Amino acid sequence: MSDTGNGAPEETPAAPAAPGAPATPADKAAELARLAERIRGIERQGADGPGARIPGPGGSGSGGSGSGAVSAPAPAPAPASAPAQRTAEPVAPAAVPPASPATAAVPDGPRGDALQEAATVLTAGGAPAELAPAAVAEFGDEAAQRLRDDPWAVLGLPGVRPEHADGFARGLLGPGAEPGDRRRAQALVLWLLEQAVLRGHSALELTEVASGLERLRMPDPAAAVQAAVEDGRVLPFQEELTGAEAHTAGGEDDEPPTRTLLALERLAMAEDTLAEALIQLMATFVPGEDPEPGEDQAADEPASAEAGTEDGDAEDGDAEDGDAEDGDAPAGAGEEAAPVAPAAPGPAAWEAAAEAAASSSSTALIRAVADSALVLHTGGEAARAEPAALVAAARGLGLRAWAATWTDQGRDSFAALVEGGTAGADTPVATLAELLSGAAGPGRAPDGTLALDLLVVLDAPLLDVDLAATVLESLADGTRLVLSGDPGQLWSAGPGRFFADLLAAKVCPAVASRTPDFGPIGELVSGVGIGELQPVEAPDKEVVILTAKDAGEAVHRAIQLLTDSIPRALGIPAEQVVLLTPGHGGVAGTRALNAAAKARLNPGPGRFGGFDPGDRVVDSPSPGVTHPARVLDGDATGLHLEYADGSRRTVRPAEAARLRHGWALTVHQALGRRWPGAVVVLPEDAAPGLTRQWVYTAFGRGERHLSVVHAAGPALVQAVAERPAQPRTTRLRAVLAENAASAY
Repeated sequence: MSDTGNGAPEETPAAPAAPGAPATPADKAAELARLAERIRGIERQGADGPGARIPGPGGSGSGGSGSGAVSAPAPAPAPASAPAQRTAEPVAPAAVPPASPATAAVPDGPRGDALQEAATVLTAGGAPAELAPAAVAEFGDEAAQRLRDDPWAVLGLPGVRPEHADGFARGLLGPGAEPGDRRRAQALVLWLLEQAVLRGHSALELTEVASGLERLRMPDPAAAVQAAVEDGRVLPFQEELTGAEAHTAGGEDDEPPTRTLLALERLAMAEDTLAEALIQLMATFVPGEDPEPGEDQAADEPASAEAGTEDGDAEDGDAEDGDAEDGDAPAGAGEEAAPVAPAAPGPAAWEAAAEAAASSSSTALIRAVADSALVLHTGGEAARAEPAALVAAARGLGLRAWAATWTDQGRDSFAALVEGGTAGADTPVATLAELLSGAAGPGRAPDGTLALDLLVVLDAPLLDVDLAATVLESLADGTRLVLSGDPGQLWSAGPGRFFADLLAAKVCPAVASRTPDFGPIGELVSGVGIGELQPVEAPDKEVVILTAKDAGEAVHRAIQLLTDSIPRALGIPAEQVVLLTPGHGGVAGTRALNAAAKARLNPGPGRFGGFDPGDRVVDSPSPGVTHPARVLDGDATGLHLEYADGSRRTVRPAEAARLRHGWALTVHQALGRRWPGAVVVLPEDAAPGLTRQWVYTAFGRGERHLSVVHAAGPALVQAVAERPAQPRTTRLRAVLAENAASAY
């Protein structure tokens, strides 16, 4: 793809192959070159045409000055704070799923008419009528007409695959359902990009999309991509290659090599918004100044510190103000104290706080935050003490400082670090969901931004593009933001690799912790992080590695460890041990492991939708978010659950499908949590998907004990040594590198 990379068309394009002749590799290469040139040609159709322009690495509206940067079109996208909808499990079923009992009943009124009309059209095309609720939810009350006009639009509904959509189109259009139909082309391009989103990509290379279209028997991939771009839901981008990629791609006439990327409009706009927000945060930051000689700073400090404490502790007394949807009342709005200027400690105050820190890594982090609006902090579990020291130091300087974690367990453990071992109700830490919703935290300022001066986000690798943009949009100009996490762990469930892209872009200071995770588990995980799987000394059986001849034996051994060996030998109760495995299906997936665990630990008929009182379950309201719980009881109102934090909620029957048994989890479901004991199960069919990143994350879920039961043979060692992570294609790194070169 040399001319795709350098942006220059071939002067004498190769002639197409004769009709009926098999395409040679040279023919395909020439076709890809013409495809890239045709996409570039969309830019030259003129501002009044329907085509989207191809932005350079600067993105749209970000003020980038990179060579060849062209402004992207400016449609009216949904705000980045509204997360994109994603399928909970990125596995398309072999057949269209039936409707849930909650959607089976047809309501009266206009919506009922829309459902009936949609069901009629679906049935006429040979599709299940049960898809009608999903169609109306996706396309509105005009769903029936939309499906008549564009039968391939059914591909946007859950569980529908291209072969299903083609069959539906033939059912409605008959001989008019041509493979090269423009409507089919648009739908297939969107579907390929949506499938890539489920794998974590926020964009795809043009050549990958073209190859996917070829596999789906699209006669003219170039025309298909152009149709999708002109429709406006797909945006094309040119991105300069750097490093090894640039060397491999090469270039011509001293032009830097580039690649052509395609992205769904909503994700393209979210990444651009995110990059702009990061740059804005850095550009508006003004560090404090030391008082001039003779100034009485002591008189001012208590007022600032008191104001910061009141704002930071407004969680209980001003919950209603903090929960205001539009942020029209700041936290503490009812207080009688006159507003004071925010604290702005100078270099001397920051340096004193840094020197008082308990470790050199904490000192380095405090110094970095003193001078910068955006700071990255990397380290393992033990390194979380460093951002805790930062929060305590910042609050001591009078700043409104808060921390946000991914899970309630992370919140409680971090609160204990901030308070020196005793977590209290006024500790300045909340889960990220609580902070953004207003359920906890400092509340909102009159302009709707969070009323704080410093935000530390733990578990930062778990932020996808949408959520990261939401966090940035919630911060006022000049707020300090610290993103902390372990770069070796798995990335977000949603698209993008926000934290990794920021580290790679090098647009802000990054502080790497020198605090290692101690003990045999920490030693093992540290070795995995550098690509080595070596035996470790475990005198108290902190780490046990067992081999199994096949997946069936692996399940047997794992259940034995859960129910007998670990509780008996180590004193860790079974309810504090988790089974971890790569996927839900298969002989040793979560379904099989949970069935075996239930049979041993809590047998029952599953009288409440497959669950019984006493069952361990996980509640997953959205991808990447998992809440462990225990079933208390069930009735017509739903399942009554007690969650890990002690709270109790009722999950309605219509939402019960999001529940799973929770003795066994995938490692993705376990992100942000740790257990006293963890048993990692690796069946032989898991070998192709294993990566160093997955193994690193899985092994790090155990606090006191880790057992590994694997039937993967040499694949485990190979994955650790040779496969760092599953690749993800994103645009954020290039956008940041182009636009933030002068920001740091």
